[in-house]
Amino acid sequence: MTPPDTVDVAPTSGITCLYQDDDLLVLAKPPGLLCVPGRGPDKQDCLSARAQARWPGALVVHRLDQATSGLVLMARHIEAQRRLGDVFAQRRVDKRYQAVVHGLPQPDDHAGDTDGWSLIDLPLIADWPNRPLQKVDLEHGKPSQTRWRSVRHDAARDVTLLDLEPLTGRSHQLRLHLASIGHPILGDTLYADAATQAMAPRLLLHACALAFAHPMGGQACRFTLPPEFGKNGL
Repeated sequence: MTPPDTVDVAPTSGITCLYQDDDLLVLAKPPGLLCVPGRGPDKQDCLSARAQARWPGALVVHRLDQATSGLVLMARHIEAQRRLGDVFAQRRVDKRYQAVVHGLPQPDDHAGDTDGWSLIDLPLIADWPNRPLQKVDLEHGKPSQTRWRSVRHDAARDVTLLDLEPLTGRSHQLRLHLASIGHPILGDTLYADAATQAMAPRLLLHACALAFAHPMGGQACRFTLPPEFGKNGL
């Protein structure tokens, strides 16, 4: 089994592989690249297609938004995909993200804990007239929860680096939850105001950690990948 800290760069595919074995791949998705093909010939280039060219038979397990960067897990065969899919469906994967938001979010005294985490608990539903947008709907929305805590604040720019832990996996959950409490992610073209969009050339949201039990052997696996934007003074 390849050591977890091994990095395999495949120049021809433009993919960085942080880990591989006979059952799974852990890949680094750059911002702006689709996870799976979209509609139309201009949307066929994607992480899964590049991975399949490098590792024939590789299968999608989960996805990130096109604008989001970070860790993506893929299976090497159908049984591993089935088992990993079950792990995600049962919420037995520890997923962590980092994001840079406008302003300084204030912890909720009622939701906070001793480790500095606060909870956003707002149900979400598709905003059908404005697809692909989602919206908060207290009556009809699906339960959606995000834990967050502040890492550091840049007072000069009035932006904050946050740790994020989605407890559910709704579409656009992190982006919409943060915008809904008044702290949109920099560079978010869907939920941020024009001024916040203009503060970054890309969405500053990154999947930085994944932890789960190996689908075949059961051993604990944990992978981390710090965001590039976290190195620039935040």
